[in-house]
Amino acid sequence: MKRSITATVAALALAAGLAGCAGGSAPAGGAGTSSDAAAITLTVFAAASLKSSFTELADTFEAQHPGTRVNLSFAGSSDLATQINQGAPADVFASADTKNMDKVTGAGLAGGEPRVFATNTLAIAVPAGNPAHVTGFQDLARDGLRLVTCAKQVPCGAAAATVAGKAGVALRPVSEENAVTDVLGKVTSGEADAGLVYVTDVRSAGDKVDSIPFPEAAAAVNSYPITSLSGAKDKEAAKAFIDLVLGPGGQQVLAKAGFGAGGQ
Repeated sequence: MKRSITATVAALALAAGLAGCAGGSAPAGGAGTSSDAAAITLTVFAAASLKSSFTELADTFEAQHPGTRVNLSFAGSSDLATQINQGAPADVFASADTKNMDKVTGAGLAGGEPRVFATNTLAIAVPAGNPAHVTGFQDLARDGLRLVTCAKQVPCGAAAATVAGKAGVALRPVSEENAVTDVLGKVTSGEADAGLVYVTDVRSAGDKVDSIPFPEAAAAVNSYPITSLSGAKDKEAAKAFIDLVLGPGGQQVLAKAGFGAGGQ
């Protein structure tokens, strides 16, 4: 079954409404067909940096659970947490940091104890060929360098601010984005000389960018927690998806993308 990736709360609400209609389509006085009974739509809100890995895992989950469709919504973790707290319908939330997960758990919207399933660190992404000749983190403060980072409320932006503070480097980005994928887009399009993204984002971009690792990145390692949500329409399906992410298969997919192992 083809899986759709939604981007707006309105689209998610429509999908949830359609799923509800499908669940109520059994003939009067009967239980309906077995395929009707098995039809499930699982909505997963996930940090933008998880797009490649979670797309693959959603395909695997659908293959393992015939009749189940996984709707994925990717954005910055801060935006997703805000949407959840404002009532957006979702079953699972995977954040790129614990701070934004705490916003959801603090509002009493988590369906269980969040579990860390991966870690990630920053890398410097530069256009292929590194035309600005960036060699390390200190170069990001160079006059005239067009640096792009995430906004500070976004996990990758908070990590960049932490690293810069501990390294004593004053960053002056020309743009601050709401998702790490937007930072990467500025670099691949040539609008930026350098961008601070995750190691996993550089890997997913392939030969479109070059990666400049830097030791200062160790000062800010992001932990990725995942939880079901209290409003999940199918709690068993939500638990099964989380189990896939935490299990050997999910961990293998995440490791392939460059994520570090989570503490779980």
